[in-house]
Parts: sequence; C-alpha cells; structure tokens
Amino acid sequence: MTGSEVSPSFRLAYVPGVTPTKWVRIWNERLPGIPLSLVAVPAAEATELLRGGGADAGFVRLPVDGTDLSAIPLYTEQTVVVIPKDHVAAAVDGLSLAELADEIVLHPLDDTLGWEQLPGKPAVERPATTADAVELVAAGVGVLVVPQSLARLHHRKDLTYRPLSDAPESRIALSWPEDRTTDQVEDFIGIVRGRTVNSSRGRGATPAEQPKSKAKRAEDGGTRRKPAARASAGKNPRGGSGGAKGVKGGARGAKGASAAKRGKPRRRP
Repeated sequence: MTGSEVSPSFRLAYVPGVTPTKWVRIWNERLPGIPLSLVAVPAAEATELLRGGGADAGFVRLPVDGTDLSAIPLYTEQTVVVIPKDHVAAAVDGLSLAELADEIVLHPLDDTLGWEQLPGKPAVERPATTADAVELVAAGVGVLVVPQSLARLHHRKDLTYRPLSDAPESRIALSWPEDRTTDQVEDFIGIVRGRTVNSSRGRGATPAEQPKSKAKRAEDGGTRRKPAARASAGKNPRGGSGGAKGVKGGARGAKGASAAKRGKPRRRP
C-alpha cells in the first residue's frame, strides 16, 4: 500500500499502562493536517486489532506472536507488588519473590507478566481483570504483582506498591502490520525514535543546500589544492628583507665559482 492510498488520519492503539501523550503532542506539532485518534485496547487484544485494521500502529506488550507484525522494543517496566498501606511489607523499600511465599498472590486473567511459576499461594479463583484484582487487594484478600504502570493506573488511597526483585518484567513495543508500513507509520516511528523534523530518515525532510564552493569542488572530483607560491625574481619566497641578502649571497657564490674555475696564474719562464 502506498502513501497515497491511506486515509488522511492516523489511528494509534495503546494498551493499559501506556501513556502516549508525549508522542501525540509531537505528532500534532509536526503533522497538524493529519488528525491522530487514540484507540484504547486490552493487552490481550492489541495484536488482533492491528491485524484486523482497527489501528495503523499501536503500543503493545511483548511478545508479539507471528511474523506479520513488526515491532520496535521501547522500554522495560519495573515489576511491583501491590499491597494495602497497612501491610507489614509497606515498611520496607522492596521485596523479593521469596518473601511472597506465604502470601496469596492474585493472578488475573489479563496478566501481562507471563509467569513460568507463580509465586506465593494461589487464590481460590482467578480475577477476570487487573482492576478486579486491585479491588480484592483492597479487601485484604491477597496481593498483586504487576508492571509499575498498571499499579499507577489503578492507584487507590488505601493501597501502595513496592519494587519486586527477581520477577518477570514487561516490555513495551511499537507494533504495526508489516505489509502496511505506510508513510504515516514511518512518520510515527521517527517521532518515537526521537528523530528531528529535519532528520535525513524523516519523510519530507529537505536536505540543507550545499554551499556553492563545496558543490563545485564535488563536481571537480574533490577538494582542490592551492598552487605553490612562486618566488619573484630578486625576492626571497619567504618574504621580508631576506630577499636582498639572498641575491647578494648568490652573486658571491657565482664569483667564487668563477675564480675556482680559472685557478692560479702561470709563471712565465
């Protein structure tokens, strides 16, 4: 699909926890004629939304299954454990997985961490969503392990969170269908990667005009060398008063050479 075939708008999907405000602002500054619309989507449904054409690109959580979607990893999130403010662990700066061994650790159906082995004790049943799990933490049923952005998204005054070491981490990526890498997708990739508006890889960037002298030298095959300075007759090439001395010294040298050639006069018999 070429750039001329796409709609004059750009649809950007994003999963819970991602805040695309900064990139949207830059888009609006650089491309005010192309409106950008945001599409909120659950993490588990983001890739299918992109495949189905529901968005041109999106911020998703890795891994991205299949080879039909391109993905640029952006950052890795800190994993935290959400606990009540009066929990004993609220008094420490951080926790390890081993310290959750006696805790009921809630595992919602929309979990994004991809555990190989769940920590702590399992709950009687899995909450349907992360939001439901947060409500259970507030009710004192258990604790919840999530990426930090989700802990902030579902913040409550009666809850807090602490960093959790040696736990799986969640990575955020920008993804889009590989066969629909349009000009607008390329524009957004440039914004996310921090390219300037005049970047050589940015679409529509006009390269700076070369100075005429540099352009001329490029046509001639490279930089020209300056011609060596020529010495004028009777002057020292180095300039200054050394020129007169050089002429005088040269005359003496010539006279001495002539005398050496003639040699001593012969005596008459």
